[in-house]
Amino acid sequence: MLTIGQLAAHAGVTVRAVRHYHRIGLLPEPDRDRSGYRTYNADAVVRLIRIHVLAGAGVPLARVQELLEASPEEFAAAVQEIDKKLRAEVRRLQATRERLARLSAGEHLALPDSVLGYLDRLRGLGVEERYLDLERDAWIIIAAQAPDDVDQIIAKKHEELDDPEMVRLYGLVSQAIDWDPDDPRIVEVVDIFERLFIRAVEAGELDNDPFDDPLAELLDATTANSSPVARRIIALLEERGWKGWTRIERVPAERLGR
Repeated sequence: MLTIGQLAAHAGVTVRAVRHYHRIGLLPEPDRDRSGYRTYNADAVVRLIRIHVLAGAGVPLARVQELLEASPEEFAAAVQEIDKKLRAEVRRLQATRERLARLSAGEHLALPDSVLGYLDRLRGLGVEERYLDLERDAWIIIAAQAPDDVDQIIAKKHEELDDPEMVRLYGLVSQAIDWDPDDPRIVEVVDIFERLFIRAVEAGELDNDPFDDPLAELLDATTANSSPVARRIIALLEERGWKGWTRIERVPAERLGR
């Protein structure tokens, strides 16, 4: 006859595990000797080994009892089912590992290569990192909500960066985070924006964004909430008849009270 410690040693488990299997009914409680100690026989060793092997193979403890009592055919079918679920879990875990590995690359976690290349180009133009953080967050939203359009949008953004006035605009707005909302340089920013908007109207490009209304509204709100300077720029543009940020609209003069 075996003590609980000897049983655990033969099966390669801990005494604590044996007691747990008793509590959940996987391992029947044995007889006790005159001193009140549990005593086990070879059958208990075999059953405990089978429990341990099944649990170690990933079989949920809730199903171990079923497999212990199954016929060979039922056992084989159940094992195949469990294996299918385990393979699906392995694929999920592998995907999680790949995402974790990408964390070390920072922006690569949520942004396609086209956006990363564009942000790198802005860095090369001297745009400050604090502004790039805001730009990156907006692109994360766009990439998640309009993944099929982001590469085309980025291609257009690269074309715009060939314009010295756009480069000048980026240089100003990347510094504007620290400005006072009444800083006179804001007027220059608004002037450049307006010239670019007028050019877009003349080229028929103002209404060509691929965003649906909720996405455009979310991006506009994100910009407006980014800083007091951003809100001041938006307000001045509205005074000049330009509404919106992501989707620019020309407001007729009569609606402005002119």
